[in-house]
Amino acid sequence: NLAKTAKHLTTTAKIPHPWRYDHDQIGYNYRLPNINAALGCAQMENLPHFLKQKRMLSDKYKKGFEQVTGVRFFEEPPFARSNYWLNAILLDPIYKDKRDDILDVLTNNGIMVRPAWTLMHHLPMYRDCPRMVLSTAEDIQKRLINLPSSAFLGENGE
Repeated sequence: NLAKTAKHLTTTAKIPHPWRYDHDQIGYNYRLPNINAALGCAQMENLPHFLKQKRMLSDKYKKGFEQVTGVRFFEEPPFARSNYWLNAILLDPIYKDKRDDILDVLTNNGIMVRPAWTLMHHLPMYRDCPRMVLSTAEDIQKRLINLPSSAFLGENGE
C-alpha cells in the first residue's frame, strides 16, 4: 500500500481517465532520470524548429476553425508571441454544456483532445482554502478544449 501511494503521489496524484486531468491529492513529478535529462538537452537544439512547426500548426487550426460557428480558436493577443505549446478552442457560452460530449466523441474517434486542467479550487485538497471570486476562470474551464498540439502535426505545412 505504501508503494502504491508513493507511486500515485510521484505521478502528480492524477486519477486515471482517458482525457480528464483530475488530481485527488497534492502530488509531485520528480521523475527525471539522467537519460531523460540528456535527451532534453539534445532537444534544445531543435527548439527553433519545434516553435516554427507549432506556429504552422496554430495557423492551420486558425484557418480550419474560421468557418465553424459556435467555436473560436484561442489565439495569441496582439501584444504577445505565443509558443503555442497548447492549441485550444473556446466554445461559445451557449455550448458550454456540450464540452464533455464533444470530448467523448472526439476521443472515441482517435482524436486526443482534453479539457483545460481542473481549477485548483475544485481539487479536493484545496476546496476549503480561501479564494476570490473566480467566475471568469470557471466559465472558461467549462468551454475550453485543448487540441492535439504535437510539433510534428505542423510539419512541412501539410
